[in-house]
Amino acid sequence: MGTETTGLAAEAALFHALSDPSRLLIVRHLSLGEHRVVDLTAHLGLAQSTVSKHLACLKDCGLVSSRPEGRASLWSLTSAAELAEVLATAGRLLALTGVGPEHHYEERHP
Repeated sequence: MGTETTGLAAEAALFHALSDPSRLLIVRHLSLGEHRVVDLTAHLGLAQSTVSKHLACLKDCGLVSSRPEGRASLWSLTSAAELAEVLATAGRLLALTGVGPEHHYEERHP
């Protein structure tokens, strides 16, 4: 695999990590500060296994990290400011393209 292809694969992994609404919710919660899985589970109403799976995906592309605290782990964003900038840019792009919550991808691409 060439350098360009490797770079594209890394970019694709990053966008894949941000492509799931539940992962975006987790990112938004972590932008407020560190959280334990049990806290995220309670805030988001998701199963513990689901939250853990999403955190693993986010960790695989370097967006989150964890540190032990007692018997739990505290999760945080690794580059909060840069990630906030990416999400803000995505919001501006959606506004420019006219694609918003009322226009779902599945409706246009069955």
